Amino acid sequence: MLINIFKSIYKPINHVWRIFATGFCFALFGLGGLFMSVTILPLQRLFISDKAKQKAVARVSVHYGFRVFVNTMQLLGVFKVKINGAEKLQQLKGKIIIANHPCLVDVVVLISQIKNADCVVKSHLFKNPFMRGVITASGYISNSDPDQLMEDCAASLALGNNIIIFPEGTRSNKNKPLKLQRGFANIAMRSQTDLLFILLKVTPSTLTKDNVWYNVPERRFDFDLTVKQPIEIAPYLDEFGDNTTKAVRHLTRHIESLFKEELTFNDRT
Repeated sequence: MLINIFKSIYKPINHVWRIFATGFCFALFGLGGLFMSVTILPLQRLFISDKAKQKAVARVSVHYGFRVFVNTMQLLGVFKVKINGAEKLQQLKGKIIIANHPCLVDVVVLISQIKNADCVVKSHLFKNPFMRGVITASGYISNSDPDQLMEDCAASLALGNNIIIFPEGTRSNKNKPLKLQRGFANIAMRSQTDLLFILLKVTPSTLTKDNVWYNVPERRFDFDLTVKQPIEIAPYLDEFGDNTTKAVRHLTRHIESLFKEELTFNDRT
């Protein structure tokens, strides 16, 4: 009986705590970005004259900053992160990382695990007062100009950076059929870069496109990151030669079927 009483008291208190903790973490994220923009990143630029090195050091700083943020979220009981295949990410160099996009914090967790991560960022985020300093200093790539995007991605990959792309283009919506955009395949084919597929699973579902941040689940959510198979583009180059458009279309179709297969299995487990 005492156990039942404890559970009846603990459950609502825990729920309220996680609402508070989630709000605190989002505020911390914004303020942390602003703090880095006006202190750490300008100091780095002051002591490092080379532009490419400035961006590389800034990305490493963001990596560790996001790692602290992720650990804080775990410490406060907002979520628990499990990484399957973390060792495969340690020496990763010059690859395009593609992942499904179930949750608002996906890119934060990914960057916290990949030290030399670059990413394609929606253009409106360059105007965000809390994050624009971090985004600009790190040299993250804007999606505003498709032609410039291709050039910037190829240049970043040539330097050994790993570019994170969500082929869905936005957070997943379980009520709509999965449809991938072709941008990632265009970048892969034109830069002749292999892909690495990462599967993300959030249980129970939360922080989705249709969810407000304070609508927290009944319990702490689990964030599982699994490094799946690398995907070589050589077969597409061999089969379609100079017909890049056709190669892009077939690569996109293959990745889309792979996503559907993995996500269907994911939903059953």
